[in-house]
Amino acid sequence: MQPAGILAYDAPPGGGVAALAMGDEAVAESSSGGPLGRRRRANAPAAERRTKRYTVKVSESEKADLERRATAAGVDVPRLMFESALSSRIETASERKAAIAEVFALRRAIGTIANNVNQLARYANTEGRFPGEAEAVVAEFRAIYPRLTEAVSRLADR
Repeated sequence: MQPAGILAYDAPPGGGVAALAMGDEAVAESSSGGPLGRRRRANAPAAERRTKRYTVKVSESEKADLERRATAAGVDVPRLMFESALSSRIETASERKAAIAEVFALRRAIGTIANNVNQLARYANTEGRFPGEAEAVVAEFRAIYPRLTEAVSRLADR
């Protein structure tokens, strides 16, 4: 018997997750699956029986957060944990901080370029001709734009 707030799940040899349980109750997804058919994972082949079990202890606030996230995703907590653990998209806090730092650095650089463009426009309006230095400013922006796009994409793919 496991106390409330402890999640347990089995894993096949070599890793992965098979079945999850909460306390004494087994938590399995409904096999009815609704209009899309079977929602439960297929049984593992005999050669890869799921024999490993992992136990995860969570606090009451963590349990509530997991349940809230699972409800928002339309799955149960075990499915949420399983899919999150085996997701190919894993981002660490340091990777996210690096992407945010890159966006801020690019923001400063773009601000500098915008200031230069403003000065070039003022010159063009007072002198009646467009300065040759304008092409360098455009090249500077074109060099920064792909970095900005990449940094924003990293943050958006969270």
